[in-house]
Amino acid sequence: MIFGAVGASTAAPLTARIDISTQTMTVSEYGRVVYRWHVSTARRGYFTPRGTYRPVRLHRMWRSRKYHNSPMPYSVFFHGGYAIHGTYETRSLGRPASHGCIRLHPQDAATFFAMVKEAGPGNTRIVVAN
Repeated sequence: MIFGAVGASTAAPLTARIDISTQTMTVSEYGRVVYRWHVSTARRGYFTPRGTYRPVRLHRMWRSRKYHNSPMPYSVFFHGGYAIHGTYETRSLGRPASHGCIRLHPQDAATFFAMVKEAGPGNTRIVVAN
């Protein structure tokens, strides 16, 4: 699915807050925390963009052309080639390990993907901060 860009400054019923310093993602619906998951963000030498975004594209399965056709299940793209997506390298969750994307356990990624589809990209906010 592909969505047009939407302004990211307004409040949203569905919010994902990624805390780089704790390597966690907190998902809230209407301000109430419903999930808190371990993530992996950019390892040394790479960068995870900070800021407030809206989903731009969703893909049940995407493969990274840039990184050896690596699988990216349940991808929620939010800024260019950056996405929140599942990873099969679950042992690295909770510490920086990615090339810049925000990695989740595949089950958590599937849950988040379904929540974004249900809420819609215009009603979803992604906040990435230190």
